[in-house]
Amino acid sequence: MRRTINAVFAVLFFVSLTLPVMAEDVVYITTEQFQERIFDYKNEKDWLFKGNKPCVIDFYTTWCGPCKRLAPIMEEMSQKYCDQVVFYKADTERERELAYVFGINSIPQVLYIPTEGKPLLLKGLYPKEEIVRIIDEFLLNKK
Repeated sequence: MRRTINAVFAVLFFVSLTLPVMAEDVVYITTEQFQERIFDYKNEKDWLFKGNKPCVIDFYTTWCGPCKRLAPIMEEMSQKYCDQVVFYKADTERERELAYVFGINSIPQVLYIPTEGKPLLLKGLYPKEEIVRIIDEFLLNKK
């Protein structure tokens, strides 16, 4: 019995070494985390991004149809760009202050934040190809 258990652990260990490392998922962010990680709008007048990688924030609600269609695209993008861009989601019903600060009055809205320069806020559901173009050109400066 002990040999069987050891053999199983050995196989599982070997398999874990050969599997690719999973990319990061979209992270749910609170208003407080936004102020800590991205921009402290309460204490800073001018935009000053705190992160070391560009990021994308998907402002959504759980009941929004277009938001539900955008969610898997954002998950896919977080896998594709895992080493280059951080992806966040902010529930506008839970994070009302954050939604207010950015004037989120319709959803979905996506905030694209480069490491340098001002962020870009876009309203509505964009096709995946357009999201890829925005990330590549605006966030990663690929032409």
